[in-house]
Amino acid sequence: MKYLKLFAAVIAPVLAATSWDNVHIGGGGGFVSGIVFHPSEKGLAYARTDIGGIYKLNSDDSWTPITDGIANSSNWHNWGIDALALDPQDPDIIYAAVGMYTNSWDPSNGSIMKSTDQGATWTFTSLSFKVGGNMPGRGNGERLAVDPQNSNIVYFGARSGNGLWKSTNAGQSFQKVTSFTAVGTYAPDPSDTYGYNSDLQGLTFITFDSTSGKTGGATSRIFVGTADNVTASVYVSENAGSTWSAVEDQPDTFFPHKCRLQPEEKALYLTYSDGTGPYDGTQGAVYRYDITTGVWDDITPVSGSSLYFGFGGLGVDLQEPGTLVVASLNSWWPDAQLFRSTDSGASWDPIWVWGSSGAMDRSHTMDVTLAPWIKTEFLDNDTKWLGWMIESLEIDPLDSNHWLYGTGLTIYGGHDLTNWGTSSKVTTKSLADGIEEYAVQEVKSVPGGTELLAAIADECGFTFLAQSDLGTAPSKAWDTPLWTTSISVDYAGNKVSNVVRVGNAAGNYMVALSSNGGSSWYINYATDTAKYGGQVAYSADADTILWSTSTSGVVRSANSASFSAVSSLPSNAVIASDKRNNKYFYAGSSATFYVSSNTASSFSSGGSLSGASSIRDIEAHPTIAGELYVSTDVGIFHSTDFGSSFTKLSGALTDTHRISLGKGSSASWNLYAFGDGSNGERLYGSADGGSSWTDIQGSSQTFGAIDGCRVGGSGNNADYVYVGTNGRGVFYGKVTLSGGSGTTSSTTKAAETSSTTQSSSTSSKSSTSSTSTTSSAVPTTTGTASHYQQCGGFSSRV
Repeated sequence: MKYLKLFAAVIAPVLAATSWDNVHIGGGGGFVSGIVFHPSEKGLAYARTDIGGIYKLNSDDSWTPITDGIANSSNWHNWGIDALALDPQDPDIIYAAVGMYTNSWDPSNGSIMKSTDQGATWTFTSLSFKVGGNMPGRGNGERLAVDPQNSNIVYFGARSGNGLWKSTNAGQSFQKVTSFTAVGTYAPDPSDTYGYNSDLQGLTFITFDSTSGKTGGATSRIFVGTADNVTASVYVSENAGSTWSAVEDQPDTFFPHKCRLQPEEKALYLTYSDGTGPYDGTQGAVYRYDITTGVWDDITPVSGSSLYFGFGGLGVDLQEPGTLVVASLNSWWPDAQLFRSTDSGASWDPIWVWGSSGAMDRSHTMDVTLAPWIKTEFLDNDTKWLGWMIESLEIDPLDSNHWLYGTGLTIYGGHDLTNWGTSSKVTTKSLADGIEEYAVQEVKSVPGGTELLAAIADECGFTFLAQSDLGTAPSKAWDTPLWTTSISVDYAGNKVSNVVRVGNAAGNYMVALSSNGGSSWYINYATDTAKYGGQVAYSADADTILWSTSTSGVVRSANSASFSAVSSLPSNAVIASDKRNNKYFYAGSSATFYVSSNTASSFSSGGSLSGASSIRDIEAHPTIAGELYVSTDVGIFHSTDFGSSFTKLSGALTDTHRISLGKGSSASWNLYAFGDGSNGERLYGSADGGSSWTDIQGSSQTFGAIDGCRVGGSGNNADYVYVGTNGRGVFYGKVTLSGGSGTTSSTTKAAETSSTTQSSSTSSKSSTSSTSTTSSAVPTTTGTASHYQQCGGFSSRV
């Protein structure tokens, strides 16, 4: 990553031609790995996610994204948040450790970023090593902490054997703490050649003891946890970090996940698990450490056969000493379990028990009205109501009733926690309104049909029939069948109510059909359970499905017959159907373009794409047979004769990725493309067939890596476009394009140049102090795991 010098003022954003809003799916959508409340400002809290950045809590329980401006294609990993810290003495200051992976999937080192205005703007300090916001153990923590008595001092616990780091200038630079030699030597799978599970987990938390007084102007006593279950995992300094030692008599069987100070008790509470999370956890413990006496007490809520999970989330009530809540880490059946104690862990009250009838007797209610599809797809079909991957459970330090906890699906919580243990039930409510941490696999808008079809990782997918539906969370996901992930979706151009989608998991039928625009679905049994993944294309008259699978090459099914191999296409070919002529399908692999005029029974070479070596996407015109655009590593090519010949849109965009056509203001269609243009790698639009291009993204909104983004022009509403991201859900906006509905200064002129021939076979040391500053868009407020192992999505770099 390249960093600029620190500016005295915030960089002025380039004005975009579009104002972006999230399509409202609701529910969160991915793993909320950490929630942090400010200790002195009531209700001020932030949530960090593994691939979707940071959100700020609003007074109405909704959330506002505060990192939308920090993840361009060159620094896409900034949406991976591995740790979060607030300055106890200044509620405006936030720190975060950012970076997605510590292995080769992420080519760049991480950073510590800082905001002094609650996330409106950010500065970055580069580190000399990588940060793993989407790596194993990402729910531990927090690994980042500000000294409560000296705001200049910030500690960060690194992964990969990099140890403990310290800043003495409020995050402008970090130096390694050489006196701290423990590095956290555990790796989930040392033999993993990808480096994802073989990397050392490193340090797991940093906790200051605010009751310990000062040494040299800094808090004297500091505790640090490490991923180590062999010798010691909790270390302490009594002299503000000058020297360190293992805490005596500590437990050494499990890995510490959370450590919370209860200052009035002068005690630490710690949760442990036999894995570092967030997916694992079959054994664990909860301990209380009396700082004054040095005594460890095992206060684990259950034992024996009742203990089949680890412990993660830990909330300490700072208003009521001795009151705390702990969460099971992955009790896969029948549900997660939460325990509350009001006597420092001497006794516990679970949130549910087995009743005399053999059914679960719950001391809580579930309210998912903000994301009703959670009820229809999860609560109505499973006992697992409370969630999974509960690594962060927090109680507002200034409000004993206000609590929140993060799961692999959403944020739950409420405002009546003290009902626990009384005759009244605790309300457990989905409170992720505004958090859209979805990894989007495809977006399609159907001309004359459904406004938006969104294929989603971890939640299968969602249908928005009309533009007016975009602000309302759907009542259900794509079900019957409900898969973990829908990887691709397409529609029939002449019969727009007919839709096909494919899923991304082995062992089940991974093709589903709809005859009502995606409102309901049914399984297509023409496939088998071994085929999955890839891309799907539907013929114009809805009688032929072409499927470029991940496992079985390219296959075809006509008139509901069994899928059979298409031998004339290479595996993993990019495919598309003509949207008006039922006979034509298109495909691309490397630099070769293929055409079929016999409903995908066979393909032959089409026109040449001069200079291209990689075909990325194919977009057929929604209303004109034989007209199509092809995205490549050297730009976009255009054909009006069913791919027999092409002209290149030269001088405009290069190295393009996903492209789409959408309804324009006049009778023409806009062309949208992710590519490298006048303002760098971003999203561009053209209202004149690619003769000129407008930067419709701007700098206040980023979409992450453009090679992982999806784009879909609206087929029904003029100048609207949808963007699917890897971690921030689906965005939509109305564009203003030169040559179309308006003008903008950010345009690049291009001439179409004839370039191709018709094919005869087709007729028709320490971290540096170098920092950069960026603005984050703040709106006005009022990989694939199973459903129960959601990680928040895929990286396009994997």
